Amino acid sequence: MAARERELSPQRSARDLFGAEVRRLRQLRGLSLVALSHELRYSKTHLGNIETADRSVPPDLPARLDEVLQTDGIFTRLYPLVCRESFPDWSRRFMELEALAASMRKYAAGSFPGLWQTPAYGRALLRLGLPRADDSEIEVVWAARAARQALLGGDQPPHVWVVLDESVIRRAVGGPEVMRQQIQHVLSLCSGRDAVVQVMPFSAGGHGAMGSSITLLDFLDAPRAAYAEGYVTGQLLESAEDVLGASLTYDLVQAAALSPEESDGWLRRAMEEL
Repeated sequence: MAARERELSPQRSARDLFGAEVRRLRQLRGLSLVALSHELRYSKTHLGNIETADRSVPPDLPARLDEVLQTDGIFTRLYPLVCRESFPDWSRRFMELEALAASMRKYAAGSFPGLWQTPAYGRALLRLGLPRADDSEIEVVWAARAARQALLGGDQPPHVWVVLDESVIRRAVGGPEVMRQQIQHVLSLCSGRDAVVQVMPFSAGGHGAMGSSITLLDFLDAPRAAYAEGYVTGQLLESAEDVLGASLTYDLVQAAALSPEESDGWLRRAMEEL
């Protein structure tokens, strides 16, 4: 007698919904877990754990499910929601607002912003922050970060203006070639109409945002929001007084930074030095 499949709770989370949809569409097409595992070249146990939301979803699986189960892209569309759940609770509200923003202003203190990271740089940065994680765990976390970058490729992408602290460029992550590619990626993004970069050089001295990163989010139909992030936590600021304070700090940082034209030359020289 075949074992009874465990009851699912699709209303509990996006990952639970993803798993429940895998089971529903698999059964609709008359496929057993064994048959689906053969089609996808994933183990039966792995797929079973994804259906019950006991395992994270690998980044290559959604598109393969859409193809095998002929779903018109439902799993690819669900995957960003699944990824968002991998972020800490304190950052999820920010992710929701980030996806709605018409423009963003960022001061990056320690690393290139996630929206601008290349895969090589992003994975190298994650390995530093998660020294005990294996390659598969790094890949899942990177996929969650990379999924946010889809914002930049939409029909109406937000305008992104970033002030990079000089330490972001001077502190090599992943080695010289990874850094060269990362800087070139930023320069390529900023050659278009939707992105601007400035460099805050060490020579500018101290400023009010040292030790933390700041993001300002502007909307077409809502007041500005701000987000301040440190090493292990972040804080979303939505009250008018808090947002005004963060905006003033950012404005002073931006005013002290090199101009966009000067920053372009500065980054190209830094890339050559690498």
